[in-house]
Amino acid sequence: MIGTDARVVWQLLRGQSGQGSHAERLQAFYAPQAVRYDVFRERLLHGRQALVDRLDVQNGGRMVEMGGGTGRNLLFFGDRLSALDDVCVVDLCPALLDEARKKAAGMSNVRLVEADAVTWKPETPVDLVYFSYSLTMIPDWQGAIDNALMMLRPGGQLGVVDFYVSYPGSGPGRVRHGPATRWFWPKWFGHDGVRLNPAHLAYLKRAMPDHEAFEYRGRVPYLFGLTVPYYVFIGRKPI
Repeated sequence: MIGTDARVVWQLLRGQSGQGSHAERLQAFYAPQAVRYDVFRERLLHGRQALVDRLDVQNGGRMVEMGGGTGRNLLFFGDRLSALDDVCVVDLCPALLDEARKKAAGMSNVRLVEADAVTWKPETPVDLVYFSYSLTMIPDWQGAIDNALMMLRPGGQLGVVDFYVSYPGSGPGRVRHGPATRWFWPKWFGHDGVRLNPAHLAYLKRAMPDHEAFEYRGRVPYLFGLTVPYYVFIGRKPI
């Protein structure tokens, strides 16, 4: 396991370059680790199955995954994926999409699109949109959420699972993270271009008053005893 992880860990320690466009930075960072991406992230990206299980997949529906990367999340749907007429996986990194093509082989209802989640738009409104550990990697995260809401039909569903930290005073009924958590994890993940921000979840809640939100913590490989906060959000677009 350690030997398999070594190249991924090395890339994480090196961090993401600050040079070039967002697409160029993603390709430079993920291309060397693309074939090992899923094995390592399986122990890091918690809550993906929990999100997928809560998504309302209907026969003949249309679904978009924003920042779908290697396509691993499609496998969490199991047999439910075949009920959808159209599934579009959007990502900006060619190396990760190459891995997604391997998984999507034989899935006639799945399309892969190399595009920016902030600007790409489907031809017709869709029933479901979700972000799985991609919102924190999009510099214009607000633009990505707005774009997702625009492409949803009225009553359509938006799902998000991602890392985050709370505001210093989150208010009653919400998790409050201590100063160490709010300082350490943004620094740790920011090195690799992952931006933990309490504004993400707050913006989602305001944009979709009809929602469910769950807050958890998960283990991080090789950081023994440390757990990172993450959330699962599912909202409905107003009719």
